Amino acid sequence: MTTTLTEEHAAGDAAGDDREGGHAADAVTTAVHDVARRAQVASRTLATANRATKDAALLALADALVAAADEIVTANGHDVERGRAAGLSEGLLDRLSLDAGRIGGIADALRELAGLPDPVGEVVRGQTLPNGLRLRQLRVPMGVVGMIYEARPNVTVDAAGLALKSGNAVILRGGSAAASSNAVIVDVLRRGLEDRELPADLVQTIDAHGRPGGVALMRARGLVDVLVPRGGADLIRTVVESSTVPVIETGVGNVHVYVDSTADVPGAVEIVMNAKTQRVGVCNAAETLLVHADAAATFLPPALAALAGAGVLLHGDARTVALAPESVEVVPATDEDWATEYLALELAVRVVDSLDDAIEHIRTWSSGHTEAILTRDLAASERFVAEVDSAAVMVNASTRFTDGGQLGLGAEIGISTQKLHARGPMGLAELTTTKWVVTGDGHVRP
Repeated sequence: MTTTLTEEHAAGDAAGDDREGGHAADAVTTAVHDVARRAQVASRTLATANRATKDAALLALADALVAAADEIVTANGHDVERGRAAGLSEGLLDRLSLDAGRIGGIADALRELAGLPDPVGEVVRGQTLPNGLRLRQLRVPMGVVGMIYEARPNVTVDAAGLALKSGNAVILRGGSAAASSNAVIVDVLRRGLEDRELPADLVQTIDAHGRPGGVALMRARGLVDVLVPRGGADLIRTVVESSTVPVIETGVGNVHVYVDSTADVPGAVEIVMNAKTQRVGVCNAAETLLVHADAAATFLPPALAALAGAGVLLHGDARTVALAPESVEVVPATDEDWATEYLALELAVRVVDSLDDAIEHIRTWSSGHTEAILTRDLAASERFVAEVDSAAVMVNASTRFTDGGQLGLGAEIGISTQKLHARGPMGLAELTTTKWVVTGDGHVRP
């Protein structure tokens, strides 16, 4: 695996540590708390804003980003140059990189958000009790959302857009890898909000406060309502274990594709290629390929040849090695390979004897993100869906579809692998909570 910047380094950079003690840390805590208080005030503006106001702001922000594309790309070039010099893997560099096309895509995601229903005020359930009390459970904003993430400047826009539409203010800690890009993007967004006569403090960054700023954000309980980490395993673990603010846990993507005995070989090869190579530095890219023994002899030779032709380094078990074409090198796989999220042109491959063996492998090694089965057997697909306990399960489709935009949610703030409140791609509804409204007519409890 090609990674010279460790996840521990990235986690420490984005989240922070406790070694920066003393008066400086106290000053940072005061500054971050001030940011959070301003965010609280700004969020109240959106509590009474209607959908038209929020949608108009989203469209204006999209236009502002496109207009500032050259400035953003220039700043991003500095980030990429520093990242390459620091030894960032190609997968991380890909996530970090922006060009005019990607900025256009990010802007389009904001426009798609503007076209989605507003979750705020939605009645989740309601009834009239026998005593005449009228009950409604309504969706309401969280309030202030904190984001801690790394090397993903697109998240800056996604988080701001989702927060705005769902009635929240957002505080961003994006890490040093994308510092130049994020600074310009946040400035564009803040100016765009002011142009729409909305508070600029709906979007704030604490990147200037470095690692201690991340710590202060994690511990701003009572000022920040929820925290969402997005990045590598160590970043997420650091936030989950250190935060006193409630956390929605996103997860890494040790993603599996299982080719069943009845799979259509040409179609399966195409899906596997898309899942692995369409974009490697993302959490929904395939990292392990499991192949039923009855399909291995016909599927593996063309699949391995296609993968190797695309530059994928293959790690395989003994049966995979034996079935590989002579022109294709397959490195013997170890347990470390089954556990690895490569985020690179690398793939672990194993031949399994049954659907049960495939499910057991996934249970052992999966991070609970996304798994796919490729099959023409309805019973096999139904068992896979029922028994695989991941946030998303694909049947005869690429794992790359685990994405808020692809699933019609607009932009996403992350993909949750936990089971409380939110699971899978998190869109607008996942950034809301609920309140009960009880309406009576002079009712008193007997």
